[in-house]
Amino acid sequence: MDPISYLFTWISQEVFGKPAYLIGIMTAIGLIASRRGLGDILGGTLKATLGYVILAAGAGIVITALTPFGAIIFGATGANGVVPTNEAITALVNAKPAFGTDVAYAMFFGVILSLVIARLTPLRYIFLTGHHMLFMATVLTVVLLSQKATDALAVVGGAVGLATMMVVMPAFAQPWMKKLTGGQPMAIGHFNTLSYITSGFLGQYVGKGSRSTEELNLPQTLKFLRDPMVGTAVSMIVLYLLFGIALLLRVGEAAAIKAAGGGVTGGVGGFLAAQFGNALSFGAGVAVILLGVRTILGEIIPAFSGIAERVVPGAVPALDIPVTYTFAPNAVIIGFLMSVVGGLVGFVALSLVLSPLFALPLILPGMVPHFFDGAGAGVFGNATGGRRGAVVGGFVNGLIITFLAAILVPIMSAIGFVNTTFGDSDFQWFGIVVGNVARLGGVTAVIGVIVVSAILIATASWWQRHYVETGWTPGEGNVPAPVGAAGASTPAR
Repeated sequence: MDPISYLFTWISQEVFGKPAYLIGIMTAIGLIASRRGLGDILGGTLKATLGYVILAAGAGIVITALTPFGAIIFGATGANGVVPTNEAITALVNAKPAFGTDVAYAMFFGVILSLVIARLTPLRYIFLTGHHMLFMATVLTVVLLSQKATDALAVVGGAVGLATMMVVMPAFAQPWMKKLTGGQPMAIGHFNTLSYITSGFLGQYVGKGSRSTEELNLPQTLKFLRDPMVGTAVSMIVLYLLFGIALLLRVGEAAAIKAAGGGVTGGVGGFLAAQFGNALSFGAGVAVILLGVRTILGEIIPAFSGIAERVVPGAVPALDIPVTYTFAPNAVIIGFLMSVVGGLVGFVALSLVLSPLFALPLILPGMVPHFFDGAGAGVFGNATGGRRGAVVGGFVNGLIITFLAAILVPIMSAIGFVNTTFGDSDFQWFGIVVGNVARLGGVTAVIGVIVVSAILIATASWWQRHYVETGWTPGEGNVPAPVGAAGASTPAR
């Protein structure tokens, strides 16, 4: 690899591709713009960076615990199919040097272009979830390359598409984000936004009169379940053991241990002890994630006041989905579990109806996207519809990421990536759109991507002015004031 390509690849993957570093850099820029002292700048930057490191450590614990849980569910039900995994398909793409270099260029220029768009339009969102930047750049660049676009054209199309999605999706979700955070100055920067908006929208209609998931009226003996860490652990202990016993009854002791692991002592007792331990690890992992979120928010939101004043006026940080978990920890578990249920229902619908009719592949619930996406959908649904909103939001998320994944798989297979696909709704729907536009081929395909991006930016700018800046609150019956009207900055009652 030549030095220039190496430099762009290094910056894209070792700086922009590392959310902890990206958050630290943005915190430092904000603190410098606020003219803080050197000690405050160093301390705030390191604390924000460490906050994400803590969050990532918690996510790693959860993912490790979810691996056997997925094996238990699939083994207990006997289901087989494609499991969407963002990391797996991204690794396959970047293992091919010709693809990996173009993805790095697209990501680098996409990030720069997103800042330009944020500066020049009402969409003042700065997207800070680095791994999702990489995933989106991968989807767009590889789809364009598959239709014989040159390297330069694929980079241009990928960069424009990435930059667009980094500013428009936070804008579309912002009214619901403000609702669930109580108006805190932050946005969602996670490419499952279609599902989050859908969950918040449906919550308004299914959850009228439903109390929040955080308002639990428990007997005195069960008051301990109000603690999010304890409640999460207890819920998962029950689920791990129930599905574990179902797996044992279906396949027997030896096959169950082979599928999901066993304890030191072996046998049925060792298997169940291992699942008990996995459930505890899951609960601990969620607690670590919440600690990391609180650490990040304590530093980055004040720092962004400096960016908003001097770099990008009105800038709002668009952060990873776990930042929402602290607002409704019980909805996190409800959304996750209902998303898995939705995924299983979607699997059945595919196997019985859609696959025979349209030759769509069977999609199994991937525990990682169903946890992070389903949990977020539960929080968004709870914000507008309480407990019923969390249940419906999580369930619908499971259906969305299952059906869209099934439609995207053939596009990925045509590129040469068989039996794998992306697991979050925005990668899926935008990948499908770009995949169809890319069929135009060459320069026309890239022009098509630019046109689609321009339409999205124009629509999101209208949404920002008409719904976000007027103070419209989902589910509260207020109507957005006409743009430019007197009092447009406040909700019209």
